[in-house]
Amino acid sequence: MVESILSADAAILLWIQDNLRADWLTPIMTTITRLGGLGLIWILISLMLLCIPKTRWAGVAGLAGLTCSLLLNNMILKNLAARTRPYEVIEGLQLIGKRATDFSFPSGHTGSSFAAAVAICRTQKGSRGYRLLLVFAALMGFTRLYIGIHYPTDVICGALTGTVCGLFAAWLVSRCRASIMSGKSI
Repeated sequence: MVESILSADAAILLWIQDNLRADWLTPIMTTITRLGGLGLIWILISLMLLCIPKTRWAGVAGLAGLTCSLLLNNMILKNLAARTRPYEVIEGLQLIGKRATDFSFPSGHTGSSFAAAVAICRTQKGSRGYRLLLVFAALMGFTRLYIGIHYPTDVICGALTGTVCGLFAAWLVSRCRASIMSGKSI
């Protein structure tokens, strides 16, 4: 079972490399993936939301989701799994950009993207425009495959753990907000 998953991971990455990489697309994908470095784009979005009273709680939720993802994905799961990067293992896979210094599983870029996007969307229920953040989070995950720095299973698990972190952050923020509004302690 594990061997077939690893084989599928490799086949997908090589297929992306052979069929989807293009000279005109690579600068776009590398720019998007760089925006996700250290959660920078999501920190900026959350800080912008903090500045607007109507969206302040969404900004708080976005930052809380990012913090949860950082702790879970980058500090705990990456070190427990200690998975080698795909470009070090898959013969013929060429990395676009710099080599990573940490482990592969799960994708921290994807985890932080989904954590922030889900937290913001859950906090801003009914605002359709915020759903574009989820599309951007998925695109962020795809860029990690495109450049060859993550396995598909890294990205899928990053999306799942990020979603859980985002839901937890939105729940936590809603509890804090309700507590503050009612004047009660949490």
